[in-house]
Amino acid sequence: MTIPWPLAALVLLAAAAPAAAQPSGAASCSGCHGPAGAETGLVPPLEGRPAAEIAAAMAAFRSGERPATVMDRIAKGFTDEETRAIAEWLANERDHAGP
Repeated sequence: MTIPWPLAALVLLAAAAPAAAQPSGAASCSGCHGPAGAETGLVPPLEGRPAAEIAAAMAAFRSGERPATVMDRIAKGFTDEETRAIAEWLANERDHAGP
């Protein structure tokens, strides 16, 4: 089984970006999802969004219920527990970023 290069790149980015409070895999999100206020219209920012909303979106991508270009493949790489941890962290990311 080969891993698509975008997913492999996201995994490498996550491993290369140590952050004490970040759950495993959370750093990979920032590769496409920028900080709040930096909205491009293509990929929405995630920080500060409700954790339940983020986790539900990931579940929908994982099941194929929500169409995607790459998020369906990325979502399949995370367990429900990892998804919840990442969603909680992203929902509170402004708290981690400081002033």
